[in-house]
Parts: sequence; structure tokens; C-alpha cells
Amino acid sequence: MKKQITLLMALLSLTAVAQRKCATMDKLRARLEADPAFAEKHREMIDYIRNPETPRAVFNRGVNQPATVVTIPVVFHVLYANSSQNVTDAQIQTQLDVLNKDYRKLNTDFTAVVPAVFRPMAADMEILFCKATRTPAGASTTGIVRKQVASNFNMESNYYKTSGDPAWDPSKYLNIWVGNLGSTILGFAYLPGDAPTVGEDGLCINYTAFGTTGTAVAPFNKGRTATHEIGHYFGLDHPWGNGACSGDDGVADTPATYQEYYDCPTFPTNANACSNTTNGSMFMNYMDYVDDACMAMFSNGQKTVVQATLSGPRVSLLTSNGCAALGLNEVEAIQAIACYPNPASKYFMISSPQTMIDEVEIYNDLGQLVKTQKLTQFNNEINIESLASGTYYLRIYNQGEFVKSDKIIKK
Repeated sequence: MKKQITLLMALLSLTAVAQRKCATMDKLRARLEADPAFAEKHREMIDYIRNPETPRAVFNRGVNQPATVVTIPVVFHVLYANSSQNVTDAQIQTQLDVLNKDYRKLNTDFTAVVPAVFRPMAADMEILFCKATRTPAGASTTGIVRKQVASNFNMESNYYKTSGDPAWDPSKYLNIWVGNLGSTILGFAYLPGDAPTVGEDGLCINYTAFGTTGTAVAPFNKGRTATHEIGHYFGLDHPWGNGACSGDDGVADTPATYQEYYDCPTFPTNANACSNTTNGSMFMNYMDYVDDACMAMFSNGQKTVVQATLSGPRVSLLTSNGCAALGLNEVEAIQAIACYPNPASKYFMISSPQTMIDEVEIYNDLGQLVKTQKLTQFNNEINIESLASGTYYLRIYNQGEFVKSDKIIKK
């Protein structure tokens, strides 16, 4: 009997490890419980990036203009308690290669994994990732930072603290922390605007689910945990959303499901579908919970959400020079100033990561000044709850000099 109990416990342990566990939504729920007032800000941000009518000037291109591929500078923070956790440069490169293939729809397993009926819905996200070549201070770097941590280091809670490794400027870099998250969590990333502090924003990933070689363990050894979690970082939800068919991911072309799929389902399946259809669920989507080998696509609708994120809450990444030898010119720096969400009901943000601004004036459609506010950060929250619904015009200044005009719609 004792041997049977031991065997059962071992099997249960293997089952827990062998199923994907993303902690992104756990982090969101914790934030909502700790700060009930945050719920409205989160809702407005999600509405903004999911609204297909939201202006996306960064990505609006004329018919004859070439496509724009966005390059995101990445810094890898390797936090290891022992040599077996200290992933190699080669393993880091395998993860970067996977991201660049998955986000450009160049993954070699695409046709083998994605059924023919879903292939026309698959998107080239037009995003590339590069290891940072310069630090926030302008020094040369490999884009990899290594730090040995204590044997009892709590990766999930302390990755971004001084006991771990503090983030490089999250407005200019995608920070990826690699370390030991234990036996159940593969990783997590904060949706735009959801991180409790700026320094926590980025991807935290288990060293056993990172890259395709070395410490990566099947069935999460094809680099798709990072692909999945960075989808969250760009604003994507799981296809089942709130679950139980009470709310999906807000993307029209990902069929609604009431819960996640695990392992490698057989196409087609409606096992977890909210409505049975001939084609069944898009379980091979990167944002589901299937094994690495059984996910291989983002959808066009998901691309729209990501583009909205890169036109609003993560717009500063577009003009980061973390992978470049040259800085920005003045025009590019001013164009990087963004106001979002838009429309807004209670507040909006003014983001100016590349040029100094210190004041905004808000005028109504009669030309009357209705609000003035000092700007003290690169991300500034502007409360407009007391203003009537309508269109308002912004004048943004630095030290009394006009910098840029914009407009915001109050719902």
C-alpha cells in the first residue's frame, strides 16, 4: 500500500508539472483585490486596446507605403541559485530565435500544427526582438545580465528587487527575468498598465520553460511559454477570458471557450467550446494552454489588439534606441508622445518617453481652458472625471515652450 501511495503522489506531481500554468491572471486578480480603485483603470485600458475603432496612428499606412516591422529591445536577467539554473548564452539565443519566428509567422511547424481552415486567420505580428546593445546609460552591452541569488530566493516575489535584479527602463526595454519559479508556474507577464510598480513590468519565466535547449524540459521546451507570456505583455488575454463563457478575450476571430485546453487535442474539438461549430476551438493559438509543440499561431484579431497596445500604453518601445547605435531626432521624439486610452471616461495617460514635457492645458470645443496639470513623469495620469462628455483639445508644454497638440474624447 505504501508503494502504491508513493507512486500515486509521483504521478500527480508529474501531472502538475506537465500542464501549463500561467500566473498572469493570478497577478491581475491580486492587484484588483489589493486596490479596488484599479478596476476602472484596468477596464478602460482593456477597452482601449480591444476597440477596433481606436486610432492607431503609428500603424496607419497608405496603400503604397511599405510594411513597418517593429523591433523591441530585450534585456535578459538571469537569476540563478546554482550552476544548473544559469542558462547559457546559447539557450538564450534559442529563445530569441523562437520569438522572432513566432511573431513573424515564420515558425517551421505552422502548417503541420495549424489546420488549413485556420491558416488564413493567422497573423504576422510584424514584431522582432533584439538583445539590447546599449544600456539605459548608453554603455555597450550584450543584453544579458547574470546574478547569483540566495538558495532560498523567492523568484516570483523578488525578481525585480535588489535581491533579484532591477529592471532596465521598462519604457524602452522588454525585461525578461529567467529563474526558478518552482514546479507549477511556467511564467507570467503584466498586461499593459497592470504592473503594481513600473519595475515589475516585463516577463518572469521559469528556467525549465525557457528556450529549446539546456534546462528546458518537455513538453515546454520549444520556447512557447515566452511567446504566450509576451502576448499578455502586449495586451492579449486567454481565449476563455473570464471563463465559463461569461466573457472571452475580446477578439472576434478566436472562438470562445469556457476554459483552457491542455496537452495536444485532436482537431476539430468542441470539448471546451462555448458554441459547437464544424471547425471547433482554435486550441493551437499561442494564448491557450496546450503543449509547446501544439501551439503555432496568433490571429489577425489578436494582431489588432497588439497594434493598439503599441500605439498607446507601449508606444515608447517603438522609439527606443536600446538596439541602435544612434539616438532619435527631435521630430521622432515628439511623435512618440502618446495620449491613451482615447476615448476615456475618468482618466487618460500622457506618455512622453523621449522628450521632456512638464505641463498640459485642456480646452473644450469652445476654446475655453478647463484644466491645467503639471507633468512630472514619463507616464502621467490626467483625471477628467469632472469634465462633461465631448471632445477636448490638448496643448503640451515644456518650460513654457509649446511642444505638441492633441485631442481626447471624454465618454
